[in-house]
Amino acid sequence: MVSPVITSARRGSGSLRERSPGIWEIRVVVGFDPVLARSVQRSFTVHGDAHQARRRQAELVEGLGISRVLFTSEAARMSVAELLGRWAQAAHRWKPATVVSHTSVARALSADGVGRRRLALLTPGDVVAATLRWQVSGVPAPTVCGRWLVLRSALSWAVGEGILRSNPLAGRRGPPRPTPRRHHSVAEVRQLLSFAEARAAQATAELLADPSSARGRHQAFAADQDLLLVRLAADSGARRGELAVLRFADLDGRVLSIERSLSHGVLGSTKSGRSRRITLGATTVVMVQSHLRTWERLGPAPLSDWLFAPGPERGTHLSADALSHRFARLGRAAGIDQPALHRLRHSVATHLVNEGKLLKAQARLGHRDPSTTLRPNSHATALDDQDVADDLDALLNAR
Repeated sequence: MVSPVITSARRGSGSLRERSPGIWEIRVVVGFDPVLARSVQRSFTVHGDAHQARRRQAELVEGLGISRVLFTSEAARMSVAELLGRWAQAAHRWKPATVVSHTSVARALSADGVGRRRLALLTPGDVVAATLRWQVSGVPAPTVCGRWLVLRSALSWAVGEGILRSNPLAGRRGPPRPTPRRHHSVAEVRQLLSFAEARAAQATAELLADPSSARGRHQAFAADQDLLLVRLAADSGARRGELAVLRFADLDGRVLSIERSLSHGVLGSTKSGRSRRITLGATTVVMVQSHLRTWERLGPAPLSDWLFAPGPERGTHLSADALSHRFARLGRAAGIDQPALHRLRHSVATHLVNEGKLLKAQARLGHRDPSTTLRPNSHATALDDQDVADDLDALLNAR
């Protein structure tokens, strides 16, 4: 009889002893009981000599074992909520808006039952159960999807940091993505433009009738900006944060350079981190130039060249939220159902995808991956398989 031998390996630990000549018992640590604060082991019997027993022990430890180091590791002591807190505070290359969004979702998960789960014991079933609970309780689909994505990202980060051995959600299908917001139709865009043109013309006429009216100047400038916003957004497909910080100097002839954006009020690079150059329609360019000349004549000397500004002095740019609110008010006044500035971006994408110009749509919208362009706009792809259907029909009807 030999004394028990404790063997450790990178992925686990186990014990080995010879119960009788040629018969060996191998115990492998396969888990941890947090209530009793002790390891959970499985016992295996092996027949052979010591060399064969140790080789089999190494195989079992490698395949089933959990390292004793795990018991004293952060994953054993850490809750999911604690991981989410560390993940949210870690150094990431996130845009400010992403920081705010992810931090908010992490707080919601931390307050949820899944947040109290021990990190080392978290299973895919725990997350599926939490997802079903959220759905049953009426949590909106975008929120459910966002929670799952944040949790998966935090777990991936934990693996990269050496806190976890593996991500329990790796390769798992998450909840369905929410249905993308639909585009504004061409008829709606034309209706918006006609309404904005009429209101801008009326406001300008009232200002010319009473040039000393500060209120009239403010209303005329805002109406002219609203018209320009609709036209430029529907032409360029730019994001609202990109539109908010455009300068007149960004336009060279008909070529518009989109080099910066607002993310939660912070001025920085575009969402993709790359600038892009797009060609605008001739009518849009004339409208931009006319707007500049008009307010150089009617307004005070501009302090800067921000395209969208609170007043004709252009001392600062408007916020992305301000543009969204102004567009929504304009759309409701024009009789548009559920007006949203971002829907004009989808309008551009829908038109180009429908024309089969996927790569041009990707370039114009500034997407890194064409699948990002196609996914929310695939409904626009025209059916062109009638010839296929006719061929199959003829094949099936042949006698």
